[in-house]
Amino acid sequence: MQTPPAEAFFLPADAGQRLCIHHPPLLAGRVRGVVVYVHPFGEEMNKSRRMAALQTRALAGAGFAVLQIDLHGCGDSSGDFGDASWSGWIDDVARAAHWLQARYAAPLWLWGLRAGCLLAVTAAAKLGGDCRFLFWQPAMAGKPLLQQFLRLKAAADLQHGDAKATMEALRTDLAAGRAVNVAGYTLQAALATGLERAALDPAPRASQVLWLEVSTREGAEILPASLPRIEAWRQAGYAVTTAVVPGPAFWQTQEIEDAPALIDATLRALTADTACAVAA
Repeated sequence: MQTPPAEAFFLPADAGQRLCIHHPPLLAGRVRGVVVYVHPFGEEMNKSRRMAALQTRALAGAGFAVLQIDLHGCGDSSGDFGDASWSGWIDDVARAAHWLQARYAAPLWLWGLRAGCLLAVTAAAKLGGDCRFLFWQPAMAGKPLLQQFLRLKAAADLQHGDAKATMEALRTDLAAGRAVNVAGYTLQAALATGLERAALDPAPRASQVLWLEVSTREGAEILPASLPRIEAWRQAGYAVTTAVVPGPAFWQTQEIEDAPALIDATLRALTADTACAVAA
């Protein structure tokens, strides 16, 4: 399916500007919804770029307006990773949503992958309106992600037998407000603290959630750790649709991999029972 050309531009922001790629809907002036993609943390962002691009083009072809944004210090946006903070990233997501909403009168979807889901739910509180969520392999909380990230440094020190001491030193530095260097990334305490405190709690205004996970196991079900959080969202009034589709953990595989079933499932769910709106 032929889609309109994407528009790359820099969105003015605090501390510089953010690279954005706007994918307009297939039919000019008609849109099913607007979607902001919130990328994951660290190297997972780079591993996921191809899948994000494939899904974005599929959504645009189905009538959605999609905006991809490189958060502060990531990709081609201003600053280095070491300049980023969790609160600044939340502001970036809200800024991207406002940009789309100023151009299209259509339902807003915040689409997060892994840690991007944590950012999406926090940013939604800043938007002041109804918001729908598309979760790809959502992280339940930020603390395990931070631990996993810090272990990259500890793993590198295993050969010296001091991995435990490395983890303790990293924690000490962050607690004292000092930046640490892990796997080529400079991590500021403000970013580490925000990530560690983040949780996938229901956003204030109830709406809709599409929760998708991938697995290479035939007949796999939603992860047990996800079930209490899904129930919490339902108790908060959200209509939560869940599914597990076949595919690799593309955000962490050694080689860049695709999960076509995830793209298809996302497209089917978002286009079901949606009517086109008129561009603003």
